[in-house]
Formats: sequence, C-alpha cells, structure tokens
Amino acid sequence: MPSSVNNSRYRVGVDVGGTFTDVVLVEESSGDILAAKVPTVPADPSQGCIDGIDKALATFAIDPAEIAFTVHGTTIATNTIIEGKGAKAGLITSQGFRDVLEIAYQTRPSLYDVFYDKPTPLIPRSLCLGVPARTGSEGEEIVPLDEDALRARAAELRQAGVEAIAVSFLHSYLNPAHERRAGEILTEECPGIPVVLSSDVCPEFREYPRTSTTVVNTVLLPRVGPYIQRLEDRLGERGIDSSLHLMTSAGGIMAAATTKHQPVHLIESGPAGGVIGAAFIAELSGFDNLLALDIGGTTAKAALVNEGRPQIADEFEVGSSAVATVTATRGQGYPVRTPVISLLEIGAGGGSIANVDPGGALTVGPESAGADPGPACYAKGGNQPTLTDANVVLGRINPDFFLGGEERLDTDLAEKAVREKVAAPMGLDVVDAAHSIIEIANAKMTSALYFITVLQGIDPRQYVLVPSGGAGPMQSVAIARALGVGTVLVPPAPGVNSAVGLLATDLKHEIVRTFMGRADSADPARLAAVFGEMDDATRALLRGEGVPDERTEIRREIDMCYVGQSFQLRVALVGDIDGKTGAVMTDAFHDRHETVYGFCNRAEPTQFVNLRVTAIGQVDRPRLRELKIGGAGVDERALKGRRAVYFGEAGGMVDCPLYDREKLLLDDAIEGPAIIEQMDTTTVIPPGATVKVDRFGNLVISVPPEGTA
Repeated sequence: MPSSVNNSRYRVGVDVGGTFTDVVLVEESSGDILAAKVPTVPADPSQGCIDGIDKALATFAIDPAEIAFTVHGTTIATNTIIEGKGAKAGLITSQGFRDVLEIAYQTRPSLYDVFYDKPTPLIPRSLCLGVPARTGSEGEEIVPLDEDALRARAAELRQAGVEAIAVSFLHSYLNPAHERRAGEILTEECPGIPVVLSSDVCPEFREYPRTSTTVVNTVLLPRVGPYIQRLEDRLGERGIDSSLHLMTSAGGIMAAATTKHQPVHLIESGPAGGVIGAAFIAELSGFDNLLALDIGGTTAKAALVNEGRPQIADEFEVGSSAVATVTATRGQGYPVRTPVISLLEIGAGGGSIANVDPGGALTVGPESAGADPGPACYAKGGNQPTLTDANVVLGRINPDFFLGGEERLDTDLAEKAVREKVAAPMGLDVVDAAHSIIEIANAKMTSALYFITVLQGIDPRQYVLVPSGGAGPMQSVAIARALGVGTVLVPPAPGVNSAVGLLATDLKHEIVRTFMGRADSADPARLAAVFGEMDDATRALLRGEGVPDERTEIRREIDMCYVGQSFQLRVALVGDIDGKTGAVMTDAFHDRHETVYGFCNRAEPTQFVNLRVTAIGQVDRPRLRELKIGGAGVDERALKGRRAVYFGEAGGMVDCPLYDREKLLLDDAIEGPAIIEQMDTTTVIPPGATVKVDRFGNLVISVPPEGTA
C-alpha cells in the first residue's frame, strides 16, 4: 500500500530533466525536504537516477531500508519519439485501411507553408498490413476475421524482424472480439513479440487518433519497459525495496508494472510533476488559482491551475517542437488520445543557446547546451552563450555557490561566450548583451503564459505565478510584471519542485468507453451498467497496486456535445443515474459550454459521446515543516554579503544584498533589490518588489506594476 509503513521514514521523488536529475527526500514525520542534484546522463537516464539517489543517501546518511515510497518522473517516452528511436513495429488493421497512418489528418499547422511535410509515420507502409475483418458502427460483425490471412501476415512481420505489433480494427471500441482473437493468434505465431490492441489502449471512436495512440504505445514498449526494469533492478541492488511508481501525463502516478505495458501514459511524465508540485505548494499557502511556470535547463513549461486542479486535455501530439495540448492545431506530431495536463512547452531554459541570426536578430533557444557540455560557465567544453551564462555575467548567480557550493562556475568563460557570440556581432558591450539575452528569454516565456491565459479569455491578473525549475525564480518576477500578475509564490525548493510534485499526487487510472447517443434518449439501465463495469475495472487496477477501497475515490464524467458537433466537453456526472439523468446532464453541459466558450444554446439537443471513470488511490502527501517566527533581525540572521547585480529597472549594476534562504523565518520581510540564494536556485528580487516569508517557507513576492520601480 502506498503509505507510511513499518519503520520506513523517507519518500523519494526522482525527476529527470534535460540538464539535471533532481532527487527529493521527504522525511515523513517532520516534513523536512532533503534535495540533491546531479547531471543527467543522456545516454542512460536511469544511471542519472541512481547517481542522484546514491548521492542523496550518502549526503544525508540515510539507510536504503528507510525508503518507504519511490516515484519517478521521466522524459524517456517523449525523447524516444522525438529522436526517432522507437522500436521497429508492425500494424495489423482492417483490410483496405493500411494507409491510415500515411493519410493521418489532412489539416496542417501552417496552411500556406509550401515546405510543410507531415511527420513520417512511426510504422512504414510496408509493415502496415490489412486482413479481412470488419465490425460495423453498431458493433455487429460484418466480415469474420480471416485467421489464415492473419497467420500469413504474422509470418511476414516475423520475417521482417519487428519488435512489437499493433492491432487496430475498425470499430473495435464497440466490439473488441476480432482484436482479442487476433492478439491470441499473433502471440502464437510471433512468440516473444509484444502485441498491443487498440481496444486495450484507446477504446474510443475516431479511427486515426485511436490507431496513432496504439502505435505510439507499441513503438515505446520495447524501449521503455527495459528502462523501467533496469531502474527497478538497480534500486533493488541498493536495498531499496519500496515499489517503484511513475508519474503519468495526467498528473497521477502508476505502478511500474502497469507502465511497462502502457508507456504511452508516460509521454508528459516529466512536465506533469512541476505542475502538480506548484499546485501542492500553492494550496498550502491558500492559493488555488495559479500559473505554473517550470523553467528547467532545456525547456519552459506553462500550465493553468483552476481551483487547485490542473486543466486536463484529452488529446495531444508528441514529436513536435511544442507539445500542442492547449491548441486545436494539428499536424505537428503524432496524436495521442490519453489524458494529459494541458500545458505549453517551449524551447527556453537555463541551457538555451543565444544566437545572432543572419539578419542580425538575437534569438534564444530552442537549441540547448543540455547536460553535456552544458553552458560555457560550466567549463566542460561548451562555448555557446546560454541563459545561465547571461545570469552569471549580470551577477545574479553566485559562481562560488552553484549547487550549494559543490561546483564553481567560470565567470570569464561566460563573459567570453556572450562577448564573442552576441556582443561583438550586435555591437554591444557584454553586460548589455547579457541583459538582452534575458529579455528575449523572458519575452518568450511571457508569450507562453499570455497564450494560455489572455488568448483563452482568462485574465492572468487574477492568478498567482508559481515558478519552478532552477531558472524559474530568477526570471519569474519580470515575467509576472509583464503580465500584470501581482503575486509570485516561490516554493521552498523550487529547483527540485518537479520532484516534490511526484510525491504530492495520487495513484490514478482512467478508463474511457464510447457511448454514442442522444442524451434525451439514453437508457439509464444501460448507462448504469456500463459505468458499473468501468468502476469495477478501475478499482481492480488500484487493488492490484495495493490501494484498499476506503482510500479510493471514483469520479464519473461524460463527454458531451451538441448534436452535430465534432468535439466534446467533459461534464461531471450529476447525481444518481435514473430517468432524469439525460435532462440533468444536458443542463450541466449547457452550463459547461457557456463557461468554456462564453455562450450556449439551451434549445439545441445534446448527445453523449464517451463515458469516463477516474479512480484515484489516495497517497500520503508530504507534510512540510512549518517555520518558527522571525520578522525581526533578518539582516543580522540571513544576510550573507553583497555584490553588484544588474537590474534594468535601476539602469545598471546595483550594490545588492545577498540572503541565505535557509536562514529565513516566518514573517521575514525583504525589499528589492535583493538576491536570495539556496542550493537549487537563486531568487532575483528587482527594485520595487517586496518579499514576505510564509509559515511553510514560501517566498510571497509582491510585484509592482510595470512602469514603477
């Protein structure tokens, strides 16, 4: 059971980023957070996980037997698709429909871009094979499965050396009998080769996204499964016998045994942790509407949280430069129909490379220096200026206190990179060039937040900005100011907040069933029966992961739309299912439609599309330590020195006080300009901004309006 047991004392979260791997240990009785950071190992991310855990255990003298719970957030699934390193796979589908992956969507992200090419299918046409088998739109059998033809196709795939096989027949979401039998035959004919059925992975209508989701899962299976197994083995070798769980795209966690078979749920595993961590910290401080901005070493991720819950999208694309979960734009990547936290990811992080393009314009990202060689200031062979180098040049990062003093940054190399690659080509001095890099990066991140708020009809001034990641607290006040956001909430351990988020969420499983029909004529008995089957199935999944029924919460939703619409909205099921359910849900849908789109038509008939059941297995959350009251003598207690720091608001370098965050207490107040240093990040407080420390150690920053100092 995923809770405190025996004498175990620590819960561990491990988040792998593009530059660093973060490890957080939370002591269960006191709520103390212990953190460690190590460079990510791109060739084998599991090695970075183990390096981080080994470092944490050694640094804090913790016995591996004291580890009660382990959660991991990973980018391996995303990277496998983006880098084109998925397994060689085959697809079995209904005869005449082998081109479904080639045809894909006919829309394009840029209508008039004559150079646009659709993403290359994950399975080539030569390995997409059709067999006679046809189910109708009502689930009736039209053409029986030709088992002899299927065995012949299996032989072709076996001889081609495929590592996995996807099966996606028409209308299998209504009647999976053909797929079930095909799976049995393929397992017989291709022993040792995993077979993935669309009716298991994505039992929803719409042929292409269902097939695409199944194919993505199929090409990931032989890559992600061994990675998880390797990590489990390495944990076991160290005497850590707590079961391994992984963060999913939807912000829940799943047992490793489940994710080995359905790795498609891990595609946005890494970014999800930052959003959950931000929501967890904000809730403790009394904020439930927030903008989560996670600025790591490679990318920045922006997400919206309303009433404590991140927005969830039902479909997104993987393989594109920006994961399109918050837009209707199609054609950038491969559709995946699984629940995902709706976020926007852009190539702007601490390691993002600044460059002057042929036209003389300064750009920042999306290329990143990554973990190897990293920014120029790391002195590991990198010579390209990055956002981190710019912050070093401007005095915002203490080169002698990087990672708490474990490493020293080379200011001269940072200045050289900025001077040669940016300042000289643009005719600027090195400080102005560094400031320009910061401004460009901030503008990109501001645009991302503007996109998920203002362009969606949401006023960002009604929200609090919660930054995460090593670069988040350095950039966040300037970004908040540009958006008109008045409050920034910096978590106690922002640089590792994604790892904290891994420990602040629950086990979660969602099952979807297509249930097409008008709401006013829905059969309540059939509706109740299908929901009952789904309830039982999700409860069984949680029981298999050790969660008792008393710690399980079931949420029921129905995807609905107006009759004739192509896309639907999730609507929570209201009340018990009876003869009034259709009318009650129609009213609820009208209300939901008006909230999302600003209008509704209560005279229009509605229809049910999908039924959804989400089972949540409650996990003990970290109990953060509360600080003693301070409020007076903060300079005597926490001031660690002064240095020159550049602030555009002040017109140049300013003699700036430096504070040790570990020595700040409840109600301590600091006025900008100031720098607050800690092991995992640096918080930049510009002139005019003020900071107050709350009881959980969060920095509550009041941001002055733009144009004031």
